[in-house]
This record gives sequence, structure tokens and C-alpha cells, in this order.
Amino acid sequence: MRMESIIFQTIARQALYVIILFSLFLLGRGHNEPGGGFIGGLMTAAAIVIQYLAFNLEMVKKALPFDGVKLIGLGLLFAVGTGLGCMFSYGTFLDHSFTHVILPFFGRLELTTAFLFDLGVYLVVVGGIITIITAIGEEGK
Repeated sequence: MRMESIIFQTIARQALYVIILFSLFLLGRGHNEPGGGFIGGLMTAAAIVIQYLAFNLEMVKKALPFDGVKLIGLGLLFAVGTGLGCMFSYGTFLDHSFTHVILPFFGRLELTTAFLFDLGVYLVVVGGIITIITAIGEEGK
């Protein structure tokens, strides 16, 4: 039995943006400090699961502009592509490099190939959780 709650739906809508923003923060700082693609992906997946709980499966599937399986493939492409690119450039699989750039309003920013790997992990985790939750939700019909 499903219980529709306007309070839960309102909070879920607003929490979505806060949770995803925090997950992107965790993703961005993960190559130097605790955080990264895995925990950032779990946070984003949790935000989507909250939407599934607040609304119905069809409504959330319409709102998501992507398919979970395609997201997994894109994430694997980033992760493996980063490793192979590093291997061909530096001779070792996942031997990361970095550089610094100066951006207006942000100051000095470190760009690293580890971020691309973390982004791949992020996409794999989000795609995997979306695929699992969608399969479970469709099975219960």
C-alpha cells in the first residue's frame, strides 16, 4: 500500500538539489581528501531513491533524462579510458598526472586525471543503483 504525503513530496523535491550539490562537492574533493566518486555516487543515488519513495516509479523515470545502463557504460568508459590513457602516456595503468590553472572567482584550481577516474566511478554507482531500484520497482507491479 502506497501512502501519498504532500509534506514528504515537498521535502523530497527540495532535498534533491541539496543532496546532489553535496554529492558533487564530495566528488570534486575526492582525489585529495576523503570523498570521491563512490560516496558521491551513493549520495546522488540516495537522492533519486528518495524521489522514488515520494513519487511513483513512472514519474521519476520520466523526469530522469538518462538510462541507468547507459550511465554505467559511460562511467566504465571514463574509468577504463583514464587508465588506458595514462598507460599509453606514462607507461603505467592509472598513473595519474595533474596541473594547475588560475580561474577568475575560483583562484588556483588543480586539474588531475584522477578526477576523470572518480567521475567514471560516480557514473557507474549512480547508474547501477538506478538500474537496480528500477528493476525492483517494476518487479513489484
